[in-house]
Amino acid sequence: MRAYQRFDKRGFTLVELMIVVAIIGVLAALAIYGVRRYLATAKTSEAKNTIGAVSSGAQASYERETVASQLVAEGSASAAASHALCLSAAATVPAGVASVKATKYQPNSAVGQDFNVGDSLTGWPCLKFTMSSPIYYAYGYKQGTDLAPGNLAAGGANGFEASAEGDLDGDGTTFSWFARTGQINMVTKTIKLASQVYVFNEFD
Repeated sequence: MRAYQRFDKRGFTLVELMIVVAIIGVLAALAIYGVRRYLATAKTSEAKNTIGAVSSGAQASYERETVASQLVAEGSASAAASHALCLSAAATVPAGVASVKATKYQPNSAVGQDFNVGDSLTGWPCLKFTMSSPIYYAYGYKQGTDLAPGNLAAGGANGFEASAEGDLDGDGTTFSWFARTGQINMVTKTIKLASQVYVFNEFD
């Protein structure tokens, strides 16, 4: 009579081991891709949120009534209040995309630097916009012209564009662009924003 054996001594075959290793390799590759995609998406969300804030600032600045400071003579009226877009920012922040080449840039908070360049009618102070955290993109604001290539929703002469240019992979040749535009209806004197953010080479 054959004695009872508690354990089977049969092991895994080479084919079975190879299948397991292959499955682990595929899962690892998918995990690495997923993590990289998540990190890249987190970076691009910075650009989308920021240009959304800049375009909202441009819209709010236009909707404010602007009245020139003046001494009104007795028996006369002051100049009428008007609506106007903020004039273009003198430069992007940082001044060039090379400063955010696969890295972050810390904006300079000193007076007359980065987001503090301009006045009540021009650039970032007019938009009432600033950033103090390190940034992955070079941000720009243009009134009456556009920076982002191929943007079909360009604001044109009676509009503006808030943009972000990045070089996340640091190759120095292919850049990502994000932009949102606005345009004034010269008849009704109202301003409308593009329906969504324009994206070009999102992940470089």
